[in-house]
Amino acid sequence: MSILNIKRTISPSFPVSIVPIALLLVALVAVIVIDGADAVQNYSYYILSAAAAICILIGLATTRRKKCIIPGLLKSARQILPAVPILIFIGTLSATWMLSGVVPTLIDYGLELLNPDSFLLVACLTCAAISVVTGSSWTTIATIGVALLGVGTVMGYNAGWIAGAIISGAYFGDKVSPLSDTTVLAASTCGVPLLTHIRYLMLTSIPALAIALAVYTAVGYSSDLTASSHADEIIQAISSTFNITPWVLVIPAITIAMICLRAGTTLTLAAGSAAGLVGIWIFQPQIASELAGGDGIIPAVTSSLKILLTSTSLSTGSEILDPLVETGGVEGMLPTIYLVLSAMLFGGAMIGTGMLGTITHAITSRLRRAHCLIGATVGSGLFLNSCTGDQYLSIIIGANVYRNTYRRRGMKPQALSRTLEDSISVTSVLIPWNSCGVTQSTVLGVSTFVYMPFCLFNILSPIITMVMAWSGWRLHAKPAQTTMSAA
Repeated sequence: MSILNIKRTISPSFPVSIVPIALLLVALVAVIVIDGADAVQNYSYYILSAAAAICILIGLATTRRKKCIIPGLLKSARQILPAVPILIFIGTLSATWMLSGVVPTLIDYGLELLNPDSFLLVACLTCAAISVVTGSSWTTIATIGVALLGVGTVMGYNAGWIAGAIISGAYFGDKVSPLSDTTVLAASTCGVPLLTHIRYLMLTSIPALAIALAVYTAVGYSSDLTASSHADEIIQAISSTFNITPWVLVIPAITIAMICLRAGTTLTLAAGSAAGLVGIWIFQPQIASELAGGDGIIPAVTSSLKILLTSTSLSTGSEILDPLVETGGVEGMLPTIYLVLSAMLFGGAMIGTGMLGTITHAITSRLRRAHCLIGATVGSGLFLNSCTGDQYLSIIIGANVYRNTYRRRGMKPQALSRTLEDSISVTSVLIPWNSCGVTQSTVLGVSTFVYMPFCLFNILSPIITMVMAWSGWRLHAKPAQTTMSAA
């Protein structure tokens, strides 16, 4: 056998496997150093696509997994492509809810009713409650989250603190809701009953949220806010631009009804967008006429398509309010879609070439103690989120990698499902090129690097998981359970 054939192993070695990831990280750091953190989103899809190409080239040159690359890409595509229509409808919903007056009305009411000192606390709790009911952090942030961001900005809060409180609440609710797809996925892939999984999540989620709420309360009452100097100006600008009426809240009521009927995220967002588009012509005829530029069906259809597909801006007479009411439509979500697709390519390439499997095997093969296993699971969760760019795929891979190891160590399967949620579901929003991170930064208009330090619940969840792992509390199954699982 020739030297060439000896080197053409079935799976790549560990040093070879980390090359694409190392190049990816080096390129991202270079972008941050040269152009700043805000530039990461502009270059991420180029970097991810290049890393995917390098991964495939190395895989073809060093392994016999040529036939596995396409299935790997298809596996990644099946998990990530369903997010594309959701992203499209988030863009249309954000545009129509703004121009129909839903968000301006909520901002107006929020400025009049909310106490600025307790705003961060209320924002976090509100998003948590809505996300529990809806089971979707994305829907919560794209609707009430956008309105709360506008209210907090006018009150004088730093955008990072506002986005952090919104995201913390939304992801807590998503994490513990029985309607959440990631919660159901983590439980099912680890073979854990859903309610048992949620009860175990509470052991880490409640302390993490409690600490986050305490910090948000302290920040609110200790901040020097500028609400008094801007609130009246914003309320006047909103009133002079939009027709503020409680009837406009029929639009979000329709969306909530769709959620209660379990209509599905895509259909719910599409219905909310359609209701918002009709609402522009019913509740804001002056804005509709201005955007149409004339009377008749053709101008109306043209302007409606423009609202849905392209960016739209209004002159409200307030320099603070103008950026808040500017919309992007589908066009504004295109960079996010490009990034999601490039993350899909990179994740599929890492799976298909076997590089991801090599890295995870190298991690799990040396684990002996329970707290080390939990720590490796947390680290792998962050690693998978960075590599695959998708929380769903990361949960599935993590469950498959660690499920047998947990069973052999006599550890409860719900310890694994909880750790996967704590290290994957809630941290995905903190990674700039992950589908969650890029989506929320686009929807809220706040860079991932700006809001990251203030997403206290998301940061604390994996930390509290590690603390509990060191204590050894409720990690191991009873001998009878262990025997049955092994059988």
